Amino acid sequence: MFDAVVSPDVAEDEAALATPFVKCLVRLIRAQDSFGSWEGKSDAELLGDFIITKEQRRAIPIIGDPDPDVLWRLDMFYTAVGLAIEERSGLMASPMTEMSHEGFGRVVLTSGRLVVLSKTLRDVHRFGFETFWKLAAAGTKLAGDAIAAIEAYPEVARA
Repeated sequence: MFDAVVSPDVAEDEAALATPFVKCLVRLIRAQDSFGSWEGKSDAELLGDFIITKEQRRAIPIIGDPDPDVLWRLDMFYTAVGLAIEERSGLMASPMTEMSHEGFGRVVLTSGRLVVLSKTLRDVHRFGFETFWKLAAAGTKLAGDAIAAIEAYPEVARA
C-alpha cells in the first residue's frame, strides 16, 4: 500500500488546529450554531474565514467599514481568548469591545478588577491571520500574557 504524502503546510495546519486555543475557538463557534448548519463542516472549514492571505489583504481597501461577519469573527476570537484564560487560571475573563463604525476601537479583557488585556484595534475590516498557525500563536500569546498578569497580581484578579 502507498502512504499518502502529506505536505508540510497540511501538517502545520493540523498541528495548529490541535492547539488548545484553536480547539477553544472551534468549540465556541460550534456553540453558536443553533440551526446545525455547521455540523458537517471540519474545523478548518469553520475557521476558514479567519485566514486572510497577503494577497487577499491587499485586495481589501485600506479604509473601510467592517461588515457584521468580520465583527462577529473579532468577537469570537477575543471571547475565545477569554475562555482560554478561564481554562488556565480558573478565573473568568470577560471581553469588552468598543468599536467605531469605521473599524477603530479597543478590546479590554478583565478578570476581577484586573485588566489582563488592553488592545487597540484598527483596520478591523481586514481582521484575519495568514495561517492557522498564526491564528493559534496570536490567541495563545494573548492568553499567556493575560495569565502572566493574573499571576503577577493574583489578589486584584480575584477581587
